[in-house]
Amino acid sequence: MEIEIISQLLLATFLGALVGLEREYKKKGAGLQTYSLVALGACLLSVISFELAESGISSDPSGVIQAVAIGIGFIGAGVILRQSSGILGLTTAAGLWATAAIGIAVGAGLYFLAIFTTFLVLLVLSGFGLLEEKFLKK
Repeated sequence: MEIEIISQLLLATFLGALVGLEREYKKKGAGLQTYSLVALGACLLSVISFELAESGISSDPSGVIQAVAIGIGFIGAGVILRQSSGILGLTTAAGLWATAAIGIAVGAGLYFLAIFTTFLVLLVLSGFGLLEEKFLKK
């Protein structure tokens, strides 16, 4: 059991790091460390909630998952800035929220879902950004 939990924590950290590397490459404020920690923390809290439910201490792990989603929302709100040139930080907030969900998926044992979602997040952050630059921004 401990080996599986350690593997889950390592996988969540790695997947978060992949997203964080993309953000570091684009020189964004939240990068490798932030995204890794968000995925790791979300995974740990998920694992704890499932372990407590399995042992009978708690009956429903969904409360912890909801709390993670809400807590990441507060962190995300803190990175959004309104300036005269526009609103900054929305993509960072959304990326942190998606990365927390990836950590939760790993903590729930939904490994394929977590890995595939990481791929999709990277596609959105890098691929869609290129499309925006090429076709939507003047």
